Amino acid sequence: MQSLRILHILRAPVGGLFRHVRDLALEQVKWGLEVGVLFDANSSDGLTSQRLSALEPHLPLGLHSAGMGRAPGLGDLRCIAETRRLSRELQIDVLHGHGAKGGLYARLGGIAPGGGKTQQPLRFYTPHGGSLHYFDGSVKGAVFRSAEENLLRVTDGLIFESAFARDAFQKVISLDDVSNRVIHNGLTHADFEMRTLRDDAAEFVFVGELRHLKGVDVLLNALHRLSPISARAVIVGDGPDAAEFRAQANRLGLGARVKFTGAMPAREAFSLGKILVMPSRAESLPYVALEAAAAGLPLIATKVGGVAEIVEGSDTRLVPAGDDVALSCAMAHAADDYLAANQRAGRLREVVGGRFTTERMMKSVLEFYRDGLLQRNQVVFGDKPGAENIYLN
Repeated sequence: MQSLRILHILRAPVGGLFRHVRDLALEQVKWGLEVGVLFDANSSDGLTSQRLSALEPHLPLGLHSAGMGRAPGLGDLRCIAETRRLSRELQIDVLHGHGAKGGLYARLGGIAPGGGKTQQPLRFYTPHGGSLHYFDGSVKGAVFRSAEENLLRVTDGLIFESAFARDAFQKVISLDDVSNRVIHNGLTHADFEMRTLRDDAAEFVFVGELRHLKGVDVLLNALHRLSPISARAVIVGDGPDAAEFRAQANRLGLGARVKFTGAMPAREAFSLGKILVMPSRAESLPYVALEAAAAGLPLIATKVGGVAEIVEGSDTRLVPAGDDVALSCAMAHAADDYLAANQRAGRLREVVGGRFTTERMMKSVLEFYRDGLLQRNQVVFGDKPGAENIYLN
């Protein structure tokens, strides 16, 4: 019997969204499923090219590209047509869109002109956290909401990476008429290798995009409050507000205590600081928090988005977003009793290891696909022993 054939669609193959798609696709292939990926042809920086080149040999249905603009435009019609063409040519059973544009192409590209519903592929959509920023009450937000409401009519399943994301979505758009599930992001076995600290590691490290939303300004203010303690921080990342944060560090007299490194892989960045500080003003289910926990890195994070879902069941405590006083207190406490901070990190690592794995994520997604397939009286198996249990149990 032919294995399930899946096409994942996303616009920009960067950040946590790409990591999610890559890990999910590779895990599905490992279980004997036929998988392909469609992405934006305009994503051409060096790091992105390396990531795509590493992924391509593992995809039985190949790596495909089309010009996907960030803003709505006529190019969307071409991408919808390309999705439809690939769906027919590759005999796709499931179109899975990720992010707003991926979700648009998967759902409209999955409509077979003149064909009945049983001839159409199943259409699944994972909005990912960035989509939530459109629900801001603006005219643009109203247009986005209206489009999402209409697209739900041609959606077989909606997947959220956190309960927070589902709740935020449901406050704006009713989910009563569409099947939906919360399926947390997962980590690979390699993520759970303990990190190794450099001899010159600073007390604190930040890893992420340098923009206001990530709270780097709050971290700098909190570090300033630790004076005259000479604690150091390494800021890893790049972004639109990088120059502003560098200026702030100099203005606060932190020039000798703060180092800006630019972007680098999270795993490499974890060796630069003893404690990860994630002072975000908003998040969904951030990979950097999951990766840090898996690597045994003590975590100081704000209580935003789905971060509470990551630390649930552990004794790792979160601080209010935007509160540099509370953040500085948490930083001082962790630095003063680093042994206790490491012990908390060990307990968090065990919690994360039991709940956030790529295999668990993949099985949950396939069970959701299965429900849609069973509704159409189709049952499809992978090649790996035990795959049938995913579909029938």
